[in-house]
Amino acid sequence: MGKTSNGSRPQGKVVAVTGGAGFVGSNLVARLVDDGHQVAIVDMATPAPELAALPGVQHRRADLRDYGETLLALRGIDTVYHLAGNASGTLSVERPRFDFQINGLGTCNVGNACVENEVRRLVYMSSAIVYGTPQTFPMTEEHPIAPFLPYGASKLSGELTLRSLHDALGLQVMIARSFVVYGPGEDPRTAGGEVSQFLRWQLNELPIPVVGDIDRKTRDFVHVADVASALITIAENGVPGEVYNMGSGREVSMRGLADAVAVATGRPSRLKPDESELADSFRLVADISKLRGIGYEPKITLAAGLKSLAEHLGPFPELPSVTVAFSREPAVQA
Repeated sequence: MGKTSNGSRPQGKVVAVTGGAGFVGSNLVARLVDDGHQVAIVDMATPAPELAALPGVQHRRADLRDYGETLLALRGIDTVYHLAGNASGTLSVERPRFDFQINGLGTCNVGNACVENEVRRLVYMSSAIVYGTPQTFPMTEEHPIAPFLPYGASKLSGELTLRSLHDALGLQVMIARSFVVYGPGEDPRTAGGEVSQFLRWQLNELPIPVVGDIDRKTRDFVHVADVASALITIAENGVPGEVYNMGSGREVSMRGLADAVAVATGRPSRLKPDESELADSFRLVADISKLRGIGYEPKITLAAGLKSLAEHLGPFPELPSVTVAFSREPAVQA
């Protein structure tokens, strides 16, 4: 198990972030360090140098599909934020067995390692994709579960495994279902959110491809800094065994997003609609009342988040290599 530290590290328990070298994970690690925590990044990937150099950060390299490596990586940990896994719906369709090994078996190993290592608390980052096609607006945590992608099924298997460990063995686990996360650090090769995609096309002065109906298709976009805050709030104040939606609670259409991108970049946006995938035109917005009830409040507006992300990306960033399209099922009428 590899280890990278910045200076001497105080002895005792540390907080672990699986997938800490990734998009949401790296932002969460930085926030935890700011809050004064010692953080173990549990990841096969090597963290960026600026992340690894933060005080009290160490890298514990582990393949979560291997229980022995997982058990060792989570030794001496107080709280685990389990973010590691496949986050690509497209990849889950192309390689469903790989997707389940990472998200299903990997999460089972993390949960069992937490029990064996007597980890105090575990926060599991799941996804709103487990709900399937939305039936109510906004969506509460009691919305029916019907994932339509292997990715959603594998994330749900992780939820069920961890909740069974809570019920049977007392594992103090909370589940966070994220909506559409955006912000700095997202890999354009795997970025599935419209915010990053729209901005990258716009900053390259190219038309923005839009899958689905630009007015009926809506999403709940939440900045990665707010997601980090939500995860920490859940770890500190959440009720074990419970599920919490992580979103902004605000519904934005694709046309509305394109208009906001135009304002953030200071020039009109050009849309290139693709209505061949009208099944992707469902509405998606989170009811975050339950998360608000334990002290969370999103702080970054879409306008502010777009402006800062545009500045972070700079002119002519790498173009996205995937297109957002979630389902081929009949669209839900607004």
